[in-house]
Amino acid sequence: MKKIPTILVILLLSQFAYASVYKGQKEYMKKCKKCHGNGGKLAKARTTSEWENLFKNKGLPLIKIHDKNDTAAEYFHSKRFKKKVKHLLQFFKKYASDSGNVPACSD
Repeated sequence: MKKIPTILVILLLSQFAYASVYKGQKEYMKKCKKCHGNGGKLAKARTTSEWENLFKNKGLPLIKIHDKNDTAAEYFHSKRFKKKVKHLLQFFKKYASDSGNVPACSD
């Protein structure tokens, strides 16, 4: 009988561990849209593998690109970015140029 609660806990915790396209889109809208505009268009600018390379090492290549802008650098060095980086990657991969996906609405 003890195995059922353990399995339930594992299943519930695993739901919080995965990355979410929706959460990535929401984060993009809050923190990136002001400078980069439409997220779907930006995502289409690169392939899935190019996005994966930019997000390697917890987004270090992306951080280096944004270090030239003080406002962006503040965000990219924040705890918030570290928490949201996996979601942002999922969003960009979902709509990458080689994904075949098209955003349903303007983002």
